[in-house]
Amino acid sequence: MTKEAIFKILEERILVLDGAMGTMIQRHKLTEADYRGERFKDYPHDLKGNNDLLSLSQGEIIKDIHRAYLAAGADIIETNTFNSTRVSMADYHMEDLVPEINETAAKIARAAADEFTAQNPNKPRLVAGSIGPTNKTTSLSPDVNNPGFRAIDFDTLAADYKEQAAALIRGGVDILLVETVFDTLNAKAALFALQDLFDDLGKEYPIMVSGTITDASGRTLSGQTTEAFLTSLSHVPLLSIGLNCALGADQLRPYVQTLAAKAPFAVSAHPNAGLPNAFGEYDQGPDEMGVLIQEYLNRNLLNVIGGCCGTTPEHIEVLARMVESAKPRPLSASIVSDY
Repeated sequence: MTKEAIFKILEERILVLDGAMGTMIQRHKLTEADYRGERFKDYPHDLKGNNDLLSLSQGEIIKDIHRAYLAAGADIIETNTFNSTRVSMADYHMEDLVPEINETAAKIARAAADEFTAQNPNKPRLVAGSIGPTNKTTSLSPDVNNPGFRAIDFDTLAADYKEQAAALIRGGVDILLVETVFDTLNAKAALFALQDLFDDLGKEYPIMVSGTITDASGRTLSGQTTEAFLTSLSHVPLLSIGLNCALGADQLRPYVQTLAAKAPFAVSAHPNAGLPNAFGEYDQGPDEMGVLIQEYLNRNLLNVIGGCCGTTPEHIEVLARMVESAKPRPLSASIVSDY
């Protein structure tokens, strides 16, 4: 689907993003052998926890998760590629599999989305290529004794992102989603890579960006306020900008409200199912989350809504039902003319 067509839908209604992939994978209680599958049964390193690898070793599980979110009413599903860059896959010594993992994951999501679009052409389903923040930061030193040290540089990170995005596009994504941004310089590397890739392809794809406010300070990990985060990325013609992860819907709302008041783009939010408990689990149920999201809708803050950590198809079903009668946040004349 073209970006013009996507934008037309955004003008008409609030789109629903899916919920947490990791939460759904955890429900399967997969073992080391499950992660390996037949293909990687003799791999010399531990693989349990490499959720992105499951697109190769347990593709049907990933496809069924996509189907569950689509059945719940999601308009957009994210590929299972949050950590599918060379820098992140180095943890598992699987850097060379990055192109295959991304392309395969995109094809799995594409097939699931097309299946549901065929059932109801009036509700087209979209695939967003998930591009995570990686496990490195270009703005901060991991060594308190050497503040000038960086674990990765901008050019290396940009090259990793370009490789990932190219494979996602080969797999058939509609949108590229740079998400869970805790370091805006990392996001700039991703956006630089995407624009460079678009130049190579002679074609542009819609870009969504979603940052993370790490705590009650209202700042990203690299120290930016919501306004600074927006300003730093406003030079790129984004489809949307938003916030996800770290906080539940209640805690996240003031920062989404800031974006809604100032962003020249569509605004998205996919909060966690509340804050984690002492065991790192999320206790907020679908109806409780729905009550909190209703305040977003009452204030007309959103163009895209979904869920992050702890959310399930049950959460997304509640949100999808709620937005049926809600009006989307009005889009600015400038972005409308751009599309």
